[in-house]
Amino acid sequence: MAISSSDGFAAIASLADFDKYSGNRLERLLFNHRALVIGLCLLLTLLLGVAASGVRLNASFLKTIPAHHPFTLKYLEHAKDLKGAGNALRIAVALPEGAEGDIFAAEYMETLRQINDDLYLVPGVDRAFMRSLWTPATRWQGVTEDGFDGGPVVPDGFDGSAESLDSLRANVERSGEIGQLVARDLRSTIIYLPLLDLDPKTGQPLDYKTLSDALERLRDKYQAQQVEIHIIGFAKVMGDLIEGLYAVLAFFAAAVLITSAVLYQFTRCWRSTLVVQGCTLVGVTWLLGLLPLLGYELNPYSILVPFLVYAIGVSHGAQKMNGIMQDVGRGTHKLIAARYTFRRLFAAGMTALLADVVGFAVLTIVDVPVIQELAIIASLGVAILVFTNLALLPIMLSFTGVSHGAAARSLRQDVVEEGARPPLLVGLLARFTQPKAAALAIVVALGIAAGALLVSKQLKVGDLDPGAPELRADSRYNRDNQFIIEHYQASSDVFVIMVETPPGQCVDYGTLRKVEELEWRLRQLPGVETTSSIAGLARKINVGMNEGNFKWDELLPNQAMINAAAMRSPRELFNGTCDLLSIYAFLKDHKADTLDAVVHTTEHFAHAYNDERATFVMAAGNAGIESATNIVVKTANGHMLLGVYLAVTLLCFIAFRSWRAVLCAVLPLILTSLLAEALMVQLDMGLKVATLPVVALGVGIGVDYALYILSVTLFWLRRGASLADAYRQALQFTGRVVVFTGLTLSLGVVTWVFSPIKFQADMGVLLTFMFLCNMLVALVLVPALACYLLSPSKSAAEPATCAREASA
Repeated sequence: MAISSSDGFAAIASLADFDKYSGNRLERLLFNHRALVIGLCLLLTLLLGVAASGVRLNASFLKTIPAHHPFTLKYLEHAKDLKGAGNALRIAVALPEGAEGDIFAAEYMETLRQINDDLYLVPGVDRAFMRSLWTPATRWQGVTEDGFDGGPVVPDGFDGSAESLDSLRANVERSGEIGQLVARDLRSTIIYLPLLDLDPKTGQPLDYKTLSDALERLRDKYQAQQVEIHIIGFAKVMGDLIEGLYAVLAFFAAAVLITSAVLYQFTRCWRSTLVVQGCTLVGVTWLLGLLPLLGYELNPYSILVPFLVYAIGVSHGAQKMNGIMQDVGRGTHKLIAARYTFRRLFAAGMTALLADVVGFAVLTIVDVPVIQELAIIASLGVAILVFTNLALLPIMLSFTGVSHGAAARSLRQDVVEEGARPPLLVGLLARFTQPKAAALAIVVALGIAAGALLVSKQLKVGDLDPGAPELRADSRYNRDNQFIIEHYQASSDVFVIMVETPPGQCVDYGTLRKVEELEWRLRQLPGVETTSSIAGLARKINVGMNEGNFKWDELLPNQAMINAAAMRSPRELFNGTCDLLSIYAFLKDHKADTLDAVVHTTEHFAHAYNDERATFVMAAGNAGIESATNIVVKTANGHMLLGVYLAVTLLCFIAFRSWRAVLCAVLPLILTSLLAEALMVQLDMGLKVATLPVVALGVGIGVDYALYILSVTLFWLRRGASLADAYRQALQFTGRVVVFTGLTLSLGVVTWVFSPIKFQADMGVLLTFMFLCNMLVALVLVPALACYLLSPSKSAAEPATCAREASA
C-alpha cells in the first residue's frame, strides 16, 4: 500500500543509508538475522512435513455428541445396559429387483449365513448383541395346546431342505420380526451390528474408514452372488464421509491454482506470487505436522480448516506484498521495503488475525467435541500465520524482491496525482460519504436487515432431510436408507427413553402402566411409527397364556403374570439388576420437528409422573443423541454469536480507540449475519453441527475488511482530510486489496460446492456468500455510517492507535 513521503518512510535506495538498528526489537531480531530465521523455518518445515504424514482421518461417535448434556450423561451412565442403542449398523441382504421368490430359499439362507459369519469377525462389532436370523438370540414364541413353545428362528439342523424351509417360514411368522429383521415383502432381512466405541485390539477409537472398507469388500464379494447389500448407520456415514474427503485434496489443489492465477493478475509478478503461496503452504504444513504431535486427528468437520487457513494466509500475504511493491516502485531497496512493510502492517495484521482467531476460538463454547477440536485446530492454524505471513513473508521478499515493472504498475494504480480524477468505482463508492447517499444506504440496509430478520425467524435447528443430510440425496448411503425405510417398519432412527427404578422393581405393575401410557402418547405423534417396551411384550405374553385370545390383550394388575412375562423377555428391554427398563420409539425420520415432538411429549409426561418408584429420563438411540445435539446447537448459537461479537467489538475498540469507529466496523457484520441465516432458510439448511461454525467464522474473518478500510480512513482524518478525501485515500491504498481479499477467501471455499459431501458444499455456499457480502457491505456501509459517526473533529478527539502512519 502506497505511503506518501510525509509518512516518515522515505525512499532509500542504498543499504548504506539505512540504519539497520532502527525499528522495534522484534523487527531487529528478525531482519538482522534473516538467514538464521529462514534456516530454522526450513528445518522446522522439513520436520513437521514428515510429521504431517502421520495425520489420520477418522471420526468418533462420542466426539459428535454433546459431551455434558443431560441426555448424553444419562446415556453414558447406562451405556453398558444399552448395548446397540447408540452406535450400530443395519445391513439389509436383499434379493435383486426382478428376481423371483423370497428369502425362504436354500441359496439365500446359505448366503445370509456366510455374510453373518463374515460380519461377526469384523473388528469393532459388539458380537454379544449382534442380531440376524442366524444368531441364537433371534427366537420365536408360540402358544400350543400344550402351552408355550419356542426356539431359535433358524431351526436346529437346518439343511436347506423343503421341510426345514417350511419350518423357517413358520418360525419367522411367529417371531414378530416381520418389519424388524425381516422385510414386510419377505424379500430381504437385516443383520443388526452394534459397534464398540474402542477397537478391542488396539484400544484406540474405532477406525471408521477401515470398517467402511471392510463392509464395501463384503458388499462387492456377495453382490456377485445374486444378492443386494444395503448398509446404514452412523459408522457407515462417517466411513463414506472420510472416503469423500480424499476428493477434497483435489479441491485444495484447485484452490491453489485459482488463487495463484488471481494473485498473479493482482501483482503481475511470478516471483512474489510464488513467495506468498510458498509461505502460506508452509503455514498449512506446520499445522498438519503439529496435529499428530498434539494428539489430534482430522475428521469430516475439521478437514475444512486447512482450506480456511490457506485462504486467510493468501489474503493477508497479499497485503504485505502490496506494501513492499509500492516501496520498491518508489525506489526503495527491497530489504528496506520489507522492513518498512513489517513496521506498517504487523500491528494491523496482528489485530486482523486475532479477530480471525476469535471467530474460531469462540466455537469452543459449543459442547460438541468435534466443534471444539475444529476451533482449536483452526486457532492454531491462524496463530501460525502470524509468523509465516506477517514475518517470514517479508523476510523472504527481502531476499527475492519483486519485479520492478510490477512494482511501478502497483504504485501507479494506487497513487492518484493531485487534481487527477479518481477511478470510476472509487468515485462511486466515495459518494456514500455524502449525507444523502449515506442516508439512502443506511435506510436500504435497515430494510434489508428487517426482511432478513423476519425470514431468519423460520430457521430450524437440526436436519431437515431424511437419511444422512451430510451426504448427497442420491448418494449410495441415502439410497440404502430409502430402501430400508420402504421395506421395514422399524426405521434406523431410534429414540430410547430410559426408566430408572429401585433395584428389582423395573417390572412393577404401576411402572409398566406409566410406560404403557407414554407409549400410547408417543404413537399419536405423526413422526413415530411404533414403540416397543416390556409393557407391550407383557400384553402379548398374556394373550399367549390365555390360548391366544386377544380379549386378554391387556396389562393386568397381576404381578405374578408380569414377572412370568419378564422371564421370557429379551434383555435389551431391561437390565440384569432390574433397575432400568427401556422404551424404544421408532421414528420415520430424524428431522428437527420429529425430534422436538418426541422430546416435548416425554418431558411433559416425566414432569407429571416421575416419582421415587419410576423416573423417566432421556435419551439414548441415535435419534435421542441427535435431539440432545439439536438442543445444544440451539443454545450455543445465541451464546456463540454474543461471544464473537463481544470479542470482535473489544478488538476493534483496542485497535481504533473510538466507539464510533467500532460501530462502523461491527454494524455491517450484523447485517451479513442476518442475511446468512435468511439464506439458510431459503436453501432449506438447518442449524446444526456442520453449519453452526459458519456464522462465527464469517464474523471473525469479515471484520478484516473494516479494519483495512477504517485504519487508513482514520489516519487521513487525523491529518485533517475531509471524510470523502480520507475514504478515497483508503480505497486507493487498500480498496484493491480488500476486493482481492474477498475474492481470495471466496475462491478458497467456492470449489466446495462440487464436493460429494453435502455439508461441505453447504458450508462452501454460506462462507462464499459471507465473504463476498462482508466485502460489499463494508465498502458501502462503512463510509455511510462514517458520514454520521465520524468526522475530522471527532476522529481527532478519539485518535486510533492502529491507524497511525503504520496503517496504510
